[in-house]
Amino acid sequence: MGKQLPASELKRDESLRVVDNRTGKEYTVPITHNSIPANFFKGIRAAPGPNDRPEDETERGLRVADRGFLNTAVIESRITYIDGDNGILRYRGYPIEQLAERSSFLEVSYLLIYGALPSPSQLSHFTSEVLLHGPIHSDAEGFFRSFRYDAHPMSMLTSAFAYLGSYYGEANPSLQGQDLFTKAAKGDPAALQNMDRQIFRLIGKATTLAAMAYRIRQGRDFVVPPTGMSYTESFLYQLDHLSPTDHLSESHSNKPHPVLAKALDILFILHADHEMNASSTTVLQTGSSLPDPFSAVAAGCASLYGPLHGGANEAVIRMLLSIGSPKNVPAFLEAVKKRQKVLSGFGHRVYKTSDPRSFIIRKVADEVFAVTGRDPLLDTAMALHDAALKDDYFVSRKLAPNVDFWSGLIYRAMGFPMDFFPVLFVVPRVVGWVAHWRQMMLSPSGVKIWRPRQLYLGPSTRDYVPLDERTDAFQVGVGMEPSVIEHSGMTKRRKLAEAAGKVTSKL
Repeated sequence: MGKQLPASELKRDESLRVVDNRTGKEYTVPITHNSIPANFFKGIRAAPGPNDRPEDETERGLRVADRGFLNTAVIESRITYIDGDNGILRYRGYPIEQLAERSSFLEVSYLLIYGALPSPSQLSHFTSEVLLHGPIHSDAEGFFRSFRYDAHPMSMLTSAFAYLGSYYGEANPSLQGQDLFTKAAKGDPAALQNMDRQIFRLIGKATTLAAMAYRIRQGRDFVVPPTGMSYTESFLYQLDHLSPTDHLSESHSNKPHPVLAKALDILFILHADHEMNASSTTVLQTGSSLPDPFSAVAAGCASLYGPLHGGANEAVIRMLLSIGSPKNVPAFLEAVKKRQKVLSGFGHRVYKTSDPRSFIIRKVADEVFAVTGRDPLLDTAMALHDAALKDDYFVSRKLAPNVDFWSGLIYRAMGFPMDFFPVLFVVPRVVGWVAHWRQMMLSPSGVKIWRPRQLYLGPSTRDYVPLDERTDAFQVGVGMEPSVIEHSGMTKRRKLAEAAGKVTSKL
């Protein structure tokens, strides 16, 4: 793409030379951490050309267009590093493989939020605070029972995080002043303590809210978080506990199966953070206007709800169910090649080789299946896995299995309904969200509201036409006028009644 200069003219310099062919001017753009400041291009101005519109704002400087943020760095971070070309994922410098094998979810949570692995006393303090903040106000029962019996658990959970913020006025910058959290960057201990208190609340109550969303669908009473259990054990207990007399054995009072609790702990580690993904970016976009952190997390939850983000493992299960059996795999893959079917659980927006989490989760899957029994879908999954990895069509396109391919099978084997899968994604991802939010609040340069630009392609100035002088607008293109909606039930009968009042009955 670039023209190579002769070796004699080369001189290493951390900058980019830009020539504006519209004006003949040359600019030198500084390169820092292999990036250039987009704001620099605002200084590259030119007089409007023959093809420019006033809305292009040519004389106000260049804008950088990046649909979908494919190559835009929106923040400087010290939390997570991904090398998609080589299949590398690190939390604060530690390879995900080491953390999944040797650490625990709350220890990794401490690492992501505070930047270092904790000492025994630090981990004890952090764990205690998180678990102590698990219980929620009894009024929340009424909140959850206000939902329809068939409400999607993600709708409930998203609403619940926003609802949670209504309890804590001391966490709301709109009430306490916009520098409520940002003054922590200047060393204000009260602000820092307030920030961490909300983090303890969000992580601690994430499992409680998720369990309440689950149990309302089951028609069961809610469970107070237990004591003496780990984070994932407590979560499973809140999901499955039936009554005060419900004991699995004398020595283990309804304590979840250790293999399932450990598997969930590892899955939570793998899902805790993933750099600037859609939901984390949403949390920071929302957080940049300085609302309370509960509102920011609710926004992230809504973003993760989308099928392009948190619904991927559910899509895998639906795909495997549609395939039916291993014998149908070849025909399915041929349909994928013809773009008649979608291959879920393969490839990744970031990873161009393999998802490092998929190797870890494959081992976890074997351990879970050994306890729960072999899922009939596993044979179909393995046949699809092996066939795709041997097919040049998929290999050449770097479509390797990702973490979603196996996580859905594990959640299904553990007995979770498919619409609960994204909830199991949200609970650990809350940690990543609050880690990024905390980092933003502690930025030495302060918090700037995220306000991206756009390229306006709409009409230029138009004069208003009075209503009685207009005819039906004719615009070419999909969605250029309101759709005609088919009505039924009460609305249909009301419309029929209104129409009947305007005509004389012939009956």
